[in-house]
Amino acid sequence: MRIISGSHRGRQLFPDKHFKARPTTDFAKENLFNVLQNLVELEGARVLDLFSGTGSISYEFASRGAGQIIAIESYYPHFSFIKHTAAALGFNNIKVYKTDAFLACARLVKSPFDIVFADPPYDLPRLPDLPATIFNNHLLLPGGIAVIEHPGNIDFSGTPGFLSLREYGSVHFSIFQENTGGK
Repeated sequence: MRIISGSHRGRQLFPDKHFKARPTTDFAKENLFNVLQNLVELEGARVLDLFSGTGSISYEFASRGAGQIIAIESYYPHFSFIKHTAAALGFNNIKVYKTDAFLACARLVKSPFDIVFADPPYDLPRLPDLPATIFNNHLLLPGGIAVIEHPGNIDFSGTPGFLSLREYGSVHFSIFQENTGGK
């Protein structure tokens, strides 16, 4: 696992070999960030990273100049890894919380974000509920972007706010946008 671009470009990170998270592949991550930088300003962005796993996406946003990153991870070994790695990399703008992602969404209703990224376990029973959870809790600023990584058997294309689907091998990203009010 490595940081693709920005201030920490090329930095390798090595989670424990028994790590349970499925990190987003470098190929998929690089392509996703190419898409994101055409949709939203990453510099200074306020980002919510749900189901953070290794923290790979949080580190990438921090390396690219995001202003504040909130990382949510419920599994203690992963939470601890993200917290220690962010500190070791000097990313003081990453705040890590050990809690359930759905509970965090309900608690963050008064703190909208420019970008919400979610990489839940592919077998998560509530995975289809994620777009509604994000939009019903008003987690995005007007024009804000949400990205959900998911398996190929899930189709969010009929979901309100759906913008596009990007496929990189077995990795699928559904991208959503909060209505800007002028549409």
